[in-house]
Amino acid sequence: MASVNPYLNFDGNTEEVFNFYRSAFGGEFAVFQRFGDMPQSPDGGKPMSDADKQKMMHVSLPISEGNVLMGSDSIEGFGEPLREGNNFYISIATDSREETEKLFSALSAGGEITMPLADTFWGAYFGMFTDKFGIRWMINFDHK
Repeated sequence: MASVNPYLNFDGNTEEVFNFYRSAFGGEFAVFQRFGDMPQSPDGGKPMSDADKQKMMHVSLPISEGNVLMGSDSIEGFGEPLREGNNFYISIATDSREETEKLFSALSAGGEITMPLADTFWGAYFGMFTDKFGIRWMINFDHK
């Protein structure tokens, strides 16, 4: 397993929050993507508002060797409404597709899969779930 990192969700102020964290930890963002940067829904789904396009889809801030603080804004229509207690994930970055499938299967057993494992537009094999104890997980394998 490559790394385990916290993934934080906010209600529209992720950019402000991560600029604050960057001022505390130092360093530079490794990834800084807004929802407007992602491809439009191929199924012709509900168009995203201009305000939502400016919100953070994904930001990552390396804070020490092997440790990355990550986050995004929660927007209506993308999962359950944000509230205290559901505003974070444990994110696992794996070393292989096989490890991704093994961990996803084992940890999601008895839980609720919210995004099945699939190849993504950002070049990863990724899925999300809540385990049977209520802990939210993301598992990601970046294609090399």
